[in-house]
Amino acid sequence: MQNSSDQNHPQPIVEDELDEPRLDEPRLVVETGVAARVAHLAEPVLAQLGFRLVRARLLQQNGQTLQIMAERLDGGIDVDDCEAISQALSPELDVADPIAGEYRLEISSPGIDRPLVRVSDFARAIGHEARIELAHPVESGRKRFRGLIRGVDGAGRAAMLRLERTDARSDEEKEVSLPLSDLDEAKLLLTDTLIRESLRAGKLQPATSEDNAPEGDDRPRRGPGRFRGPAKAKTRPLAPAGVQTQFKKTGATPKPRIGRPEGD
Repeated sequence: MQNSSDQNHPQPIVEDELDEPRLDEPRLVVETGVAARVAHLAEPVLAQLGFRLVRARLLQQNGQTLQIMAERLDGGIDVDDCEAISQALSPELDVADPIAGEYRLEISSPGIDRPLVRVSDFARAIGHEARIELAHPVESGRKRFRGLIRGVDGAGRAAMLRLERTDARSDEEKEVSLPLSDLDEAKLLLTDTLIRESLRAGKLQPATSEDNAPEGDDRPRRGPGRFRGPAKAKTRPLAPAGVQTQFKKTGATPKPRIGRPEGD
């Protein structure tokens, strides 16, 4: 329990090792089923390239889409990074074949309104608004919260998140402490403050119309199946969710695309 002095002057307490981002920092939220098998394959491949897995999801939208969300230690990722990841991960997926039938592989950035999956994500998000969902209700009987992240006390799965609720009713506590060991899902909310900070940090990049694959290039490519020269893809404006590359298990050459990951 915190004393009155701590409550009046809350300070985030984060383990020293989190001052420097680590590739091996564990996630608080993990996948289940097929997505869990994909995450198990993807994490070491990403780590070898200097990236961390944010999440893996198998979406049932217009057929199957395997979404791999990744980032560098500084939180960034660009189109070239996405293509490098797809080229490295595709052979592993080809061999393991964890997904039945055709699917589209989508490599994307977490975006500025990103999921929060590690303690360091919450520490970097102090001062920003987030939506938090726990696996089980806390003493108040609630498990869904929305508010400003004010600090992280402790480290690892023992860490506690201090949240200033923006969804609290007049008869509810505005300041809450939530156990990150019980985290089910968390995501930053797209606010003006978050957008301004991302612009200052250079995380929002201008859209590009360039195509990385030379037109008419029909050489075989690695990936789930083989790929040959596709029709020229339309580009999209950059959305806050970041960049993606995507391709199907059969039929199309991997091509970078700009836009928001499907399912968000």
